[in-house]
Amino acid sequence: MLKKVCKSESLSGEITIPADKSISHRAIMLASLANGKSTIKNLSSGADCRSTLSIFKQLGVEINEIDDKTIEIISNGKLNKSYLPLDAGNSGTTTRLISGILAGQNFDSEIIGDESLSKRPMKRVILPLTQMGARIDSIDNHLPITIHGQKLHGITYKMPIASAQVKSSILLAGLNAEGQTTVIEPYQSRNHTELMLKYLGADILTYNNEITLSPSILTSKDIEIAGDISSAAFFMVAGLIVPNSDFIIKNVGINPTRTGIIDIIKRMGGGLSILNNRIISGEPCADIQVKYNDTLKGCEISGEDIPRLIDELPVIAVLASQADGETIIKNAEDLRNKESDRIKCLVTELLKIGVDIEETPDGFIVRGKSKLKGNAELESYNDHRLAMSFYVAGLICEKEISINGFEWTKISFPEFEELVEKIK
Repeated sequence: MLKKVCKSESLSGEITIPADKSISHRAIMLASLANGKSTIKNLSSGADCRSTLSIFKQLGVEINEIDDKTIEIISNGKLNKSYLPLDAGNSGTTTRLISGILAGQNFDSEIIGDESLSKRPMKRVILPLTQMGARIDSIDNHLPITIHGQKLHGITYKMPIASAQVKSSILLAGLNAEGQTTVIEPYQSRNHTELMLKYLGADILTYNNEITLSPSILTSKDIEIAGDISSAAFFMVAGLIVPNSDFIIKNVGINPTRTGIIDIIKRMGGGLSILNNRIISGEPCADIQVKYNDTLKGCEISGEDIPRLIDELPVIAVLASQADGETIIKNAEDLRNKESDRIKCLVTELLKIGVDIEETPDGFIVRGKSKLKGNAELESYNDHRLAMSFYVAGLICEKEISINGFEWTKISFPEFEELVEKIK
């Protein structure tokens, strides 16, 4: 699908951001492992979360879909063997987290995915799970993988890089392992798994960047899911760079492990106001007012910044193009292992519309301010976050741009274009 994007004069009004995809995955998984009935409200409608939902239905969990954003999960905490492969679609989160769950079951499972997911590395979860006693067969550490259910034992695992998916996979394996499981991170990554485990009654302790989980039985509870800050990020950036913009984004999750985008915007001098702070099912949430700002300054983003905004770095590159001076992104080599090589692909496409951006081994450098010319066809590389980042750039291009493969936005944010139109 080729999507055309034209320059916008301003953005105003109010939008409610859709459910957080990361929390939605975990809500489905943990409610399926809990004893009793859970009602999950404001579930993400993205294709990735549908993959997780489908897999747990396939594993014998009773899941009733009340409406397009509400489901009811009834479980005895146990899963049943599936004689057909479990299809994770395009979802790396589904694959990595469910690997930890399946490793400790009393049956074998096979996980498959689409062409893009089958190219993504799985060694990062296979290695620690194997240390816990798991038996996992793969094709050079890629999908498809076969997981032979085993009795697992707890380990202490010092992670080489901060990764919420790897951490979560290990902790989910630790739920049924013998003894304690401890994960030590170099920097704190998003902690949705820890918060939801605690909310559902798990025996889990966190101290600085060290998390320790004892074998636990989860108790069902109703779960309401806050809005996705990674989705809100596209609107934050759009509001800051489209002249005369002033609007409110409602229902945004502001978990401190995810608010790197807000911290960087403030570091760059951007104007955001956090309104109506509240807690939803253990997660902090708020409304955010965004106003245009023509005095943005470049900055360095590196080290412990990266795990808190890894998904937002493509759209931060667009923001940096409108900031005075250099914005330097370091220590973000994991961007090369996403749905695409996000460093190489991002730089290649933004150069086409006049962004002064340079690729580096572990990130990129953006020199602003740039007047974006547009008049180009950009390739999404079947990567939803690149497609939406390019759309935001198109809102300030002098001439129309086209984005090839824009349909991939439905993976994480099917409502994206509808919400843009609401504030145009």
